[in-house]
Amino acid sequence: MDDEANVTYITLSGYVEVQKYRYLYFLIMFTVYILILCCNFTIVCLIWMHKNLHEPMYVFIAALLLNSVLYSTSVYPKLLIDLLSEEQIISYSACLFQYFQFYSSGGSEFLLLSAMAYDRYVSICKPLQYPTIMRKTTISIFLVLAWLLPACQTSVQVILSADMKLCYLTLKGIFCNNSFYNLNCVSSRARSIFGVFVLLNLGLFPFLFILFTYTRILIISYQSNRNVRKKAAQTCLPHLLVLISFACLCAYDIIIVRMESDFPKIARFMMTLQVVLYHPLFNPIIYGLKMKEINKHLKRLRRCC
Repeated sequence: MDDEANVTYITLSGYVEVQKYRYLYFLIMFTVYILILCCNFTIVCLIWMHKNLHEPMYVFIAALLLNSVLYSTSVYPKLLIDLLSEEQIISYSACLFQYFQFYSSGGSEFLLLSAMAYDRYVSICKPLQYPTIMRKTTISIFLVLAWLLPACQTSVQVILSADMKLCYLTLKGIFCNNSFYNLNCVSSRARSIFGVFVLLNLGLFPFLFILFTYTRILIISYQSNRNVRKKAAQTCLPHLLVLISFACLCAYDIIIVRMESDFPKIARFMMTLQVVLYHPLFNPIIYGLKMKEINKHLKRLRRCC
């Protein structure tokens, strides 16, 4: 029997007038993807090249930007292929793999932001203990856990979904996100329970931890001198902006994408684009403009060019 006959294909119906605007969509998406790669890798290379940036804070920033590239690469290559194709389809196995890449890197982003928040907390609230707490071993453990935990937990969700029967083959989206749960004939209790566990473990708890650390930083900074307040503002504000941006996009994914409602197709399409268009570019722009040392090296690079 031909193997292709046993492959289940899912239609991605989230595009708006793709036949009419396919080349415009492709040009915009391709340009943004190249910008994402260039902007993120530029700052990562600057951090790698300059020894004064070999500090825990900048190592975590480099890891976050590399994660943004992984996050984008889980979507863009397939997205660009779909825009030039007559049919926007994806096999169920490829859909599960894209889901794994997307949510694994998304979970890693929250954990990396948590590690950065902890680093700032120790730096500002416990400056004398900073060198002994934030050692290379500690940083390595944080980085390994930030990528390993989401990958392991997301893989369990994929395994639980792999053998579930599909009753619908049309996905209301432009890539495989949480909305693919609505394709199953019946909902899985085990998958739902584990999904809540993953949401708490990789989303809510890290978010609350970040809020706690920045609240402590705010209290300590308010009670300290002007230099401490200035340091806190310079290093913490970019992290908070990135956190707020990413948290809003995650809230959309959880509340809207998983709801079977009459949410307008064009509004759904525009909001989904925000997830893959502006956020991966937002990170390097924020850190490039707001982090003093990185901005200094960027200015030197522009003068050289």
